[in-house]
This record gives sequence, C-alpha cells and structure tokens, in this order.
Amino acid sequence: MIDHAHDLVCVREATERLLTAVAKLDDESVATPSRLPGWSRGHVLAHLARNADALVNVLAGRPMYVDAAARDADIERDAPRPLEAHLTDLRESAARFQEAGAVPGDWSRTVELRNGVTDSASRLPFRRWVEVELHHVDLGIGYELEDVPEEFTERETGFLADRFAGHPDVPPTRLTDGTRAWRTGRPGDAQETSVTGAPADLLGWLAGRRDGAALTASGGTLPALPPL
Repeated sequence: MIDHAHDLVCVREATERLLTAVAKLDDESVATPSRLPGWSRGHVLAHLARNADALVNVLAGRPMYVDAAARDADIERDAPRPLEAHLTDLRESAARFQEAGAVPGDWSRTVELRNGVTDSASRLPFRRWVEVELHHVDLGIGYELEDVPEEFTERETGFLADRFAGHPDVPPTRLTDGTRAWRTGRPGDAQETSVTGAPADLLGWLAGRRDGAALTASGGTLPALPPL
C-alpha cells in the first residue's frame, strides 16, 4: 500500500541532499552539460523546479502544464540563470509541493498527469521522489545510482518493471538482483529471458540511464527497452 505521507518525507530528504550538493557548484558548472542529451545542468535544475509546481497543479485539480510547448519554454527560460537563482527556485518550489501535500484530501482519487496519463493522487509524492533522485544523478556531480536509498531503488525498479509489463515490443523478461525478482514484458511467450545484475545496474537500465552492459542475460539477448 502506498503511504503518501512517508513518501513526502522521502521527497524532502532527497531534496535536501540535492540542494546540499548543488550549493557546492558555481555559475560556470551550472552551465555545463548534464548527462541528459541537449540539457545543461541548468536545464535539469529548471525542470526540477517547474516539475514541483506542475505536481502542485495536479494536486489542485489543474492541468499539469498549459501544454508541452509552454513546459519546454519555461525550462529554456530558466536554464541560464545563475546558481543562486536556481537554488532559491528549487527551495521555494519544493516548499510549495510539500505545502500542497500537507493539505487534507482524498488521496485515493485519480489524477491526470501529462499526455493523458492517470494515477492515484497517493502516488504523486513517489513520482516526485523519482524526479529528484534520478535527476540528481543526471547532474553528474558525484551522486550515482549506487548512492540512492535502497528503498527507492527497489520501488522504482518495480514501478518500471510494471510500466513495461504487457508491452508488445518487450519480450517476457525476469529481472533479478540475486535477492528480489520482477517480471516484465509481453505475456504469452514460452521463452523468458532472465536478466541479472546489481540493483543500481538494473535500475539504470530500466530508467534509461545505463546501457545494460553490466547485466547478464540468459535464455535470450538483453531486451531493447522502448523510451520512457
């Protein structure tokens, strides 16, 4: 069962880790490329701030973004800012999200995100946690998938395995880190590929952050995953 209050605490802790790390940068390093193609670190930070506000919109029953063009324009507008402006925006937008999460409401209700995607309101804090953890890694400033909390790694691996479950382009696949196991891909085929690896490598592959070279596939080749 999803515990949104627990996840809000995890978001706050992850945000503090992010802010502490980003505060050690300078204006020049914020402008350098991140690990995401075409995005500087400033783009990643701008996206994180605007994503917090977008999730506030969702909690309030408003559209997540006006439209895709407006979302992209906001990120491009904010990306070139100096470090202090990014830090202030990250802190203030994170506070707005926490305040929205503290408002009593029906957390079992269905909410709409981007592109017609729907989910339970109770999962929004976890979705925000995903944004903060993975984009902290995307900054390329010394925080790696091996550094994220174990709980996060396990839950996000399961979430992404569920996301690809039933996908016609992903063969039946069993994932395991040697302790836990998940299944994903299309159903109905007798042949199942087994993919084994360290927790961080499994998560990185599922999340599109690693190429899977550190994983071992048996019973078939390592599946090519569609973009998230």
